[in-house]
Amino acid sequence: MTDKPICEIYTDGCCIGNPGRGGYAAILMSPGERKELSGGFRQTTNSRMELMAAIAGLQTLQHPARVRLYSDSRYLVDAMQRRWAKHWRDRGWRRTGKRRVENVDLWKQLIELDEKHEVLYVWVKGHDGCPENERCDTLAMQAAMQTNLPPDRGYETPSPAIPTLFDNPQPTKRNPR
Repeated sequence: MTDKPICEIYTDGCCIGNPGRGGYAAILMSPGERKELSGGFRQTTNSRMELMAAIAGLQTLQHPARVRLYSDSRYLVDAMQRRWAKHWRDRGWRRTGKRRVENVDLWKQLIELDEKHEVLYVWVKGHDGCPENERCDTLAMQAAMQTNLPPDRGYETPSPAIPTLFDNPQPTKRNPR
């Protein structure tokens, strides 16, 4: 038996258009405590917002804890509970068939937080009457509707092109002797 505190975290992410304006929310509950948080980005994807909700919730914890994290995202729950994300990391962020994993910046953060805490990921059906999931949905949508949302740098900033061995856009000039 561990002496880590116990916490429940409900999460949700949304996107108005996909990609489009996005929001995320988390509700943290432990005995005698409840905290709601949310945020958003001007251009992102629904999957990124689902991951951001879990990251934001886990980042809020001050000390390692035993966590039950609820999400209506199969993408998130299956990748973490079935350890797919850690296998992707171990394979250089490649999925089966050598396809690149999307949202690597967020998976890295989530895995780091997962390793700090004891997290059990639980899938809940969205829009099915779970009060905390419904509240997270409302908070995420409100966050996505805010004005002056910041950029999601992991989404909007293209990754630098990786030069190949034969890339040479500017021919080398030889100095005459």
